[in-house]
Amino acid sequence: MDEAPIIFAVPVRDLPGRLVRTVRTCRSPQGQRVGIAFTRPELLVAAMGADQQWEELCESALRGMLRPLGIDRIQVDPLLVAPPLDPSSGDRAAPTVPPRDAGVAVGPAPAPAQARTKRTASATT
Repeated sequence: MDEAPIIFAVPVRDLPGRLVRTVRTCRSPQGQRVGIAFTRPELLVAAMGADQQWEELCESALRGMLRPLGIDRIQVDPLLVAPPLDPSSGDRAAPTVPPRDAGVAVGPAPAPAQARTKRTASATT
């Protein structure tokens, strides 16, 4: 007897200007793109917030949506998922810059600490 498929709560987003939803993807700490799924909607809300849209999908349907994107790994029940910074750019993260009137002085980044070495030149005559 076959077991019933596990149904996941999968975060989705609307594509701007279309009547289509797409699954959200993220990156692992190592930088690999991964699909994300939750075993319970409450876990999705805890990790992504109550405003995150989601759909119920079985694993094979989710894998079928991720395969054309070259994604073969699904992270189940991640504890924290960073929100997209610019919803119009999809999964790309937009650079963040504090507003100019925020009263925060923004200057050049400090130079990284470098090992102090003494260079000497020897001349042979």
